[in-house]
Formats: sequence, C-alpha cells, structure tokens
Amino acid sequence: MEEAELRQRVEAIYRSDSRRVLATLIRLLGDFDLAEEALHDAFIAAVQQWPRDGLPANPRAWLVSAGRFKAIDSLRRRARFDASKRHLVAELEEAASAFLEGEDVEDDRLRLIFTCCHPALPADAQVPLTLREVCDLKTEEIARAFLSSPSTIAQRIVRAKAKIRDAHIPYQVPALAELPERLDNVLRVIYLVFNEGYSASSGDSLTRTDLSAEAIRLARLLLELLPDPEVMGLLALMLLHDSRRAARATADGELVLLDDQDRTLWDHGQIAEGLALVAQAMASRRVGAYLLQAAIAAVHAQAADAAVTDWRQIVGLYDVLQRLVQSPVVALNRAVAIAMRDGPEAGLAQVDALLEAGELADYHLAHAARADFCRRLGRKDEARAAYESALALARQEPERRFIEMRLRELDG
Repeated sequence: MEEAELRQRVEAIYRSDSRRVLATLIRLLGDFDLAEEALHDAFIAAVQQWPRDGLPANPRAWLVSAGRFKAIDSLRRRARFDASKRHLVAELEEAASAFLEGEDVEDDRLRLIFTCCHPALPADAQVPLTLREVCDLKTEEIARAFLSSPSTIAQRIVRAKAKIRDAHIPYQVPALAELPERLDNVLRVIYLVFNEGYSASSGDSLTRTDLSAEAIRLARLLLELLPDPEVMGLLALMLLHDSRRAARATADGELVLLDDQDRTLWDHGQIAEGLALVAQAMASRRVGAYLLQAAIAAVHAQAADAAVTDWRQIVGLYDVLQRLVQSPVVALNRAVAIAMRDGPEAGLAQVDALLEAGELADYHLAHAARADFCRRLGRKDEARAAYESALALARQEPERRFIEMRLRELDG
C-alpha cells in the first residue's frame, strides 16, 4: 500500500473508530485525560509505523494496545518525580500483560455511556459529558443543543470527569436490577446522538451518518440488555426517522421538507422494523415519551403521500405526549400538527404563545414555523421578519440556504 493511501486509511480509521478506541482506553486506564492523551499518541504511532510495517489485521485493537503502552510509558516518566504514580504504573503494567490484541472492544461505548450517566454525577452534567466523550461533539455543539453557553457546558464536563476519577465510578454496564433507574438518561443520550446525526446542529452537511448509525447500534445493544417498551420505542423512532434519510436532501445537498419528499426513496425495511417495534411496545400498555414519538413517526411512515397523512391522529398523540413531557419543543411540534389539521391561523396562535413565553426565543425552528404560517396566510412582512430571525439563529448551511430561498420567494 502506498504511503499516501495508507495515510488516508489512518484518517478514515480515526473518523470511524477513534471514539471506540477512546472508550476502551478510558476503561483500561481509568482516566479520561490520560486516555485522550493515549489516543493521540496511538494515532501518531500509527502514522509513523504503519507505512513501514503495513496495516495491522485489527487496527482498532492495535491502537488500543499502542495507546495503553504509550500511557504506561508516560506514567513511568512522571513516576520518577511523583511517587503516587508508581502504584498506578504497576497496576497498569500487570493489567497490560493480560490484554490481547484480539480482545472484543465493541461494547465499550455502551459501558462509557453508563459511566457518564452514573447517578453519582450531577444530572445536568451527565448528557453533556457523554456527548463530548462518546460522540466527539464539540462543546459549542452541545451548548446549542442545550440552549446554554459553551463555558457552562465545559465547566460541567470538567467537574464530571473529576468526579468519576475521584469517586472511582466503575466503568461497566450496571447489573440488570440497576438498569431501570439508569435508563432515562441513557435513552436521552442515545437520542441526542441520533439527532445530531439526523440533523446536524451546524456545518455544511444536513446529516452525520456515523452518529445516527452509532445511536441505532447502541439502542440495539441496550434492547438486548433490557427489552423495555421505551427502549423499543426509541429504537423504532430512530429507525422510522432514519428511513427517510435518502429523501431528505437533493443530490446537491439542499433540504427537502417531509411533505415534498419522494417516499419511494424511504427505506421500507427500516419502516417495517420500526412499525413492528411500535406494535410490540404498545402491546405492553406502558406508554412513554419515546414510544409516543415513534407512534407519531409511524403515522407518517404509513401515509402513501403527504396529502393522506392522518393529522387528527397525530395531534391526538401529541396531546398525550404533551401531558407526559412538559417541553416547549413538543408544544412547537404539536402546533405544526394543529396547523396541518386546522389551518395555519390555528398553528400561528400556538407558536405566538410559545414565543411570547420566551423559552423558544433562540430556537430557529420556532421562528421558521411562524414564518411559514404567515407565508401561507399571505402576511408577507411578518413572514419576512420571522424568516430573518430564523436565519440569524440557524447554524446548519442547508437550513440557511432553505430559509434564504423562502426569503427570495417572498421578494419575488
């Protein structure tokens, strides 16, 4: 393999496997910062050695081994000046001899999620820490997802890492009896990972396939551990949304709204699996927020085209969801469904009330919804102002181009 081609392979492996390698290194080394340093050193070693020695049969295991031994070497040097590190070096050297390059590290990201969502950690730090460490989302991206400041999110992450280190929080999937109490945050994390993949919070691309695929994989692992209706609901929800991926953008990367999508491009295998999971979960009569959202997605999936969508059923499901989850975003989605059932004026009244309450003032989709209702009502000036507000807040380029197109249409 030519050196240039091998470097490309190293870069591809970094994109696909670096967070899995990091998750395993955190388990093996017991320290986030040391593991991140070891990951960096392992990839430097790969760039230096693989052109000479060739691509290893198991690159991920090679990187884990290299990173682990690099960390031990680093600790040995520090131990010369810090006696407290000598015991740690001895432990890691003993454990390193037991590590095999063929060791299965596939489940380590799920272990890491449960560690980051440990009940000993502050609730407001669990999800940001997981998104940062498991999914490599930037602090700014996480802050936007939480409508918070990057400095606040960064402080939460640093404190959570210190808590895990100082309290020796175990790196493991909890026992079956402990799973239910830990489940809510884990499900929330997996869904936030999927959302960032399904509709990236910023950047040139509408989607990040790697993140949504990883979220679906983690949900499948979790379902094997705990066949709970809400786990089924979350997996169904992600499958039903992901089934539309090929129809959500044009060949040029432009956004295509749900009503305008070519439904022949939808993945009907994913739809069938999602519908079956919804039916199985509903049979339990234990209905939670993810299952209700999956049921809403199922109504869309079963409609042959946008015109025959059962908006009455969707509004009814949103009514139940809103009673269960007091969320302004759920209320916004319900307002859109009401507009589709009763007309844009009914939806506009709902959105105006939400914007007046202030919780969605910085949420670009709320302003975009208001703009669309005003456009459909022929209130061009109001539509223009709302689109401009949405444009000022949007960070994803396909969404920005779509809003700019709507503005041009108003001026045309």
